[in-house]
Amino acid sequence: MKKSLWFIVLLSISLVFITTGAGICSPSATISASEYQVGDMVTIEGTIDPGQDLYIAVSSQEAFAPKDTTGVHETKKFKKEGEKIGFNNDTRVPVLYYMVTTNPDKFGKKIDMKFGGPSFMGGIYSTTMFKLSPFGELDAEAKSILPGLNTKEQWNFFKFLHESDYGINTVTKEMTKVGKIVIFARNVLGDYAKSGNYWDKGTSIHLDKATGKFKASFKSFRHTPPNYKFDVTINGAKIGSYNLAPKGFWLKRGGRYMNPIWIIIGAIIVGAWFSMIGAAGGLLMSAYQVMVVNTMGPIGINAANVLRSSNVGLTLFSPLGSFYRYAIVERRVAWPIGLSFGAGILLGSIWLGKYVTQYLSIKSYKEWLAVLVVLMGIRTLYELTPKVMDKRKAIKAMARKFNEEVARAKAEGRSTVMGKIEPIKTGLTNYQFKFWGEDFTINPLLFGIIGVFVGVVARSFGIGGGFLLVPIMTTIAALPMYVAVPIALIGTCFSSIGSFIGYAVNQYWPDMYIFISIIIGGFVGGMLGSRAQKLFSEKTLKIALAIVMFFLFFRFFKLEIWI
Repeated sequence: MKKSLWFIVLLSISLVFITTGAGICSPSATISASEYQVGDMVTIEGTIDPGQDLYIAVSSQEAFAPKDTTGVHETKKFKKEGEKIGFNNDTRVPVLYYMVTTNPDKFGKKIDMKFGGPSFMGGIYSTTMFKLSPFGELDAEAKSILPGLNTKEQWNFFKFLHESDYGINTVTKEMTKVGKIVIFARNVLGDYAKSGNYWDKGTSIHLDKATGKFKASFKSFRHTPPNYKFDVTINGAKIGSYNLAPKGFWLKRGGRYMNPIWIIIGAIIVGAWFSMIGAAGGLLMSAYQVMVVNTMGPIGINAANVLRSSNVGLTLFSPLGSFYRYAIVERRVAWPIGLSFGAGILLGSIWLGKYVTQYLSIKSYKEWLAVLVVLMGIRTLYELTPKVMDKRKAIKAMARKFNEEVARAKAEGRSTVMGKIEPIKTGLTNYQFKFWGEDFTINPLLFGIIGVFVGVVARSFGIGGGFLLVPIMTTIAALPMYVAVPIALIGTCFSSIGSFIGYAVNQYWPDMYIFISIIIGGFVGGMLGSRAQKLFSEKTLKIALAIVMFFLFFRFFKLEIWI
């Protein structure tokens, strides 16, 4: 009997040493609620052993492994990055994961970094970020308090999903930004009042090391998918879980809470602008999706593959909204040029486009386009100088006639009557026509070849290609904006069809609510834009086109963090 009593005493003493000496405490804590709405503050308070640092791991029960993706391109990318970084197809980690702690340095360190601008400059802006340590540099205690990240492969995959733009945009979907540029995803969080780090904003930690009492709060991710459950572990011991309920209208494939009305309004504005100048509708809608809607796609599918396919709704239906007026009412569509452009664009977007997106770095691709569009913007403004206008007598004469018609219409209290396309000669390499009584000549075959290049660009970016079509027609072919815009809209219809076929073949479907909202807004905007175009002079339309060119230059090169 005495031996049994001594055994119990010794066992109790051993357990005390195990739970305290090894640093693995048995905390008592409570979560302030079992369910929150997305974006709410989550509060946890309780007691840990005196003298210890606080480590609260909050991990989603929903996990992801590379083999879970249904995307063709994502499968290839994960395999390539896994071989380079050190994870495999079966490596599974929580989709969302936060470590709220008084000792962030245990898992990594704050570093300086450069961002923005051309890649060859290595960044033109400076900021800081939290860089996770390699798995081999984590001590035993750190590894023991990371539930769900127990192996080197899991840690490597976790780092990739939080420090790589591709990983963030494909799986994590939550990002820490400076302006509009993604730096990394939230992972290790400290007390914002003490650190001042921008990624800690919304996080507060109060710990009395003498007693072990603590209270910690952090803001949940506003766009967490509906009804995601999270497990909470404190210093290695699980203390409970909570659920994040939806708040607002959830776009399932868009991966965001957003009222579709705002998408329709944005599409109307972009569609009207697009139909007036015939350019950059897809790129401007893309910018709207990134900056306002923040389309991210479902878990496992890269955001770009949902955003691009959704944009087709605008580049296809906005031209249809304006086409009736341009083609039927006002008869100012140069069909041979439009169809030639369309055939080339269709070839480039369906066939050649897929090879470009596979083998060409999109970063370098964007930078070459940035150079191209800024040159086009400069050239467009140069064409407005008296020296060039004197050489282009047909456009100058047409502009004079248009201005005279606007003045007459205003005096007579009626709407302006636009000129019509009057074909003179139609051939494969020579198409001649009159517009406002002035002669214009253009080579359809040449512009069919140019259309192939535009189609490749359209497929790569999920756009219509009008931002290249219109300046090419106004600079190379010396066509007036009133003729170039309807032709460009035909081209964007063809490129949109080709691009959408390419996405459908690879099973990259848009979010239907976003897609339908863009279709509605784009169609309405197209009708408004086609009516509004004749309210503006040739000079005004070209200045608007040049502004778009410079906007794209800044965006492609990431020269301004606000765009």
